[in-house]
Amino acid sequence: MQRKLTGDWKNKKYSFFFLAVILFWLKTYFAYQIEFKLGIDNSLQKFLLFINPVSSALLFFGLALLFRKKIQFTLITIINFILSFLLYANIVYYRFFNDFITIPVLMQTKTNAGQLGDSALSLMSFSDIFYFTDTILLAVLAVKAFGKFRDTGRRSFRLAMLFAVTVFLFNLGLAEKDRPQLLSRSFDRAYLVKYLGVNNFTIYDAVQNIKSSSQRALADSSDITEIENYRNANYSEPNPKYFGKAKGMNVVYISLESLQSFIIDYKLDGQEVTPFLNSLVKDPNTFYFGNVFHQTGQGKTSDAEFLMENSLYPMSQGAVFINKAQNTFHATPAILKGHGYTSAVFHGNYKTFWNRNVMYKALGYDKFFDAEYYTMKDEETKNYGMKDKPFFKESIPLLASLKQPFYTKFITLSNHFPFEMDEGDTVFPKGTTGNDVVDHYFQSANYMDEAIEQFFNDLKASGLYDNTMIVMYGDHYGISENHNKAMSQVMGEEITPFVNAQLQRVPVFIHVPGVKAEKVDKFGGQIDVRPTALHLLGIDTKDFLEFGSDLLSPNHHEVVGFRNGDFVSPEVTQVNEKCYDSATGELVDDEAICTEKAERIKTELEMSDEIVLKDLLRFYTPDDYTPIDPKDYEYIKTDGPVVDTQE
Repeated sequence: MQRKLTGDWKNKKYSFFFLAVILFWLKTYFAYQIEFKLGIDNSLQKFLLFINPVSSALLFFGLALLFRKKIQFTLITIINFILSFLLYANIVYYRFFNDFITIPVLMQTKTNAGQLGDSALSLMSFSDIFYFTDTILLAVLAVKAFGKFRDTGRRSFRLAMLFAVTVFLFNLGLAEKDRPQLLSRSFDRAYLVKYLGVNNFTIYDAVQNIKSSSQRALADSSDITEIENYRNANYSEPNPKYFGKAKGMNVVYISLESLQSFIIDYKLDGQEVTPFLNSLVKDPNTFYFGNVFHQTGQGKTSDAEFLMENSLYPMSQGAVFINKAQNTFHATPAILKGHGYTSAVFHGNYKTFWNRNVMYKALGYDKFFDAEYYTMKDEETKNYGMKDKPFFKESIPLLASLKQPFYTKFITLSNHFPFEMDEGDTVFPKGTTGNDVVDHYFQSANYMDEAIEQFFNDLKASGLYDNTMIVMYGDHYGISENHNKAMSQVMGEEITPFVNAQLQRVPVFIHVPGVKAEKVDKFGGQIDVRPTALHLLGIDTKDFLEFGSDLLSPNHHEVVGFRNGDFVSPEVTQVNEKCYDSATGELVDDEAICTEKAERIKTELEMSDEIVLKDLLRFYTPDDYTPIDPKDYEYIKTDGPVVDTQE
């Protein structure tokens, strides 16, 4: 009897096809519920989340129906494995970044392959084999039942495609009812996944990337006019009290890996986590900006670099460093070259990581001191390269060799997820939340603080300190919202969406020896640091196409946009398109209060995207700016002493 039932099942025309569709559908829905935080607000969204895997499953598995039976079962199993792998890759990626993989991110993986292993492995668990159990089941059935399933024929392919399109249009229609203009005005990938599904999002993303490539080809100089007019209307003139106070000084930027502002002045068991940085907050020669927010997208550290040096927003998908390194930019190193500056980057990793050896040429960096210039001893490397203390120590002679005045950037690495320290690197205690990521964060942040203090001391010993402006910035968050339960213990409050938005503050310090500075409480973003620093150097940014606003200007704009279209400001904050009172964290009854600010951010994001995606700066040259040619730069280590390769 059992054999007869099994045989009848195998003889059903679409048995194997529908089994593959149903298993993948249910697995994807399970992942939505367990792995992703998509902000489901109503019953319609719950329904859409349930049905949205169906159309893409029908589409992709339906492709196998074009082939005859002997190939068909194999193809369905292979397609299931590919889709399962993509789903699982998104799960692992989301566990840290709270984001979804895009086509440009896949290109970044190709560029950065081999250097992401430790972080990725720490996010996996043995139970994750669940996400491939349907693939294993299909493979076993395909082998055991080979020749017993009936051939479906070409007509079945057309039916599968018809059902796929019908279900998708039904899905999209309901989604548009709940969120009008979903595909045209959403900057947030989470919305697209919530309404359309992870696979349909991948298709949408591929289309957007093709569209982006065509945009550059069709762009011309007229596209820049509206942006130029907007920039002129929103320019914040420098504060005469500070303009030019650092004129002629050397400049050192330090990227503080994963450092968030909550750690400043935080005490663990009565001990300051970052005592040296805390002392700089009170230092009379240091501008400390306590309400600056990171604005990075999928490019994380590279996005922060891009924001700092170009005062433009990062891309919504992927990273400028990977996808747009061939563009024309008016970056800080290139600007300062016209004022007699030599520029260099110091990074304890290899120059190809994040495509930096290509991107830095487009930004106008004269030199790139990568891992080839450092000893890279096993005991002095971890995660993504050299530990901070030996990195800074070995950098000082290289820094001193540069022609002055110089503009330089140091990229720290030690305070990186998952934050675990090697034995002997620190004696600072772990946190006690029970969450390893959060608990180790205190130790790695303390180690970074000690490394920064060491660098300041070495800079003084080298004789460079008194004539050097030092700009330090947290590049992006370190603790994602996946760890909110532990963070609620750290912060002593529930981490609501509003509180999580406030946690995106990153510390920014501008230390100018001999200049009386102040603590600045104005709201700002990383995009605002470039005009602030250039104005301190006595260089007016009014002719540059940028969206930042001088943090020291009396007319600074205090609306800080995030890459997904949300924003924070002193009055109101928008998170997931909900409007909150910034003082109380309570929802605002009249969401129209947020509308004007939201429209401003939407406009800036769209204009910045126009500049980046269409490469519009090739059509525009600011006054008193000499364009640079990336072909003039080459980062090749030579034997013997470091020499200046630029005329």
